Amino acid sequence: MTRRRASVERNTKETQIKISIDLDGSGAASLNSGVPFLDHMLDQVARHGLIDIDLHCEGDTHIDDHHSVEDIGIALGMAMDEALGERRGIFRYGHAYVPLDESLSRVVIDFSGRPGLFFHAEFTRDKVGAFDVDLASEFFQGFANHARATVHADVLRGTNDHHKIETLFKALGRALRAAISVDERMGDALPSTKGAL
Repeated sequence: MTRRRASVERNTKETQIKISIDLDGSGAASLNSGVPFLDHMLDQVARHGLIDIDLHCEGDTHIDDHHSVEDIGIALGMAMDEALGERRGIFRYGHAYVPLDESLSRVVIDFSGRPGLFFHAEFTRDKVGAFDVDLASEFFQGFANHARATVHADVLRGTNDHHKIETLFKALGRALRAAISVDERMGDALPSTKGAL
């Protein structure tokens, strides 16, 4: 099987991003997003998804982190879409429940070709360190739109907002690992009765 890799460059007036991914990697990550908490979260996606990620972003973080976080979600989604190609032979669906102490989150993903995010999480504070908790959903939205995937992300319980966000990103990695895995029984078939995704 040909290794599934992609590299994307995305440049705007707000961010300049280079990202490379290998869907058949070992979970290695080289991350320089300019947003340390996001680097920590993307490391979870790489490790638990067994996806190699090499990311560099120059963003207008002197304003705030919003543009960098959202645009990195977009760029990762674009790379995922490119690396999956026609999506032949993959499981297509993936889900994961991930706990971290008192917190528990679930992510369910469908590489349907129909982008959509259904994000349900309640946070009790505005920031985790310097990271605006609202940006978690912005990342997921950018990713879902550009990976052309339906994503359900739910924090089921928890009190620590760091733990809540971390379980979401770990669950994303685990759900991706399941969805992008090659189903040997599928062969080269598309995982759809419509014959198209």
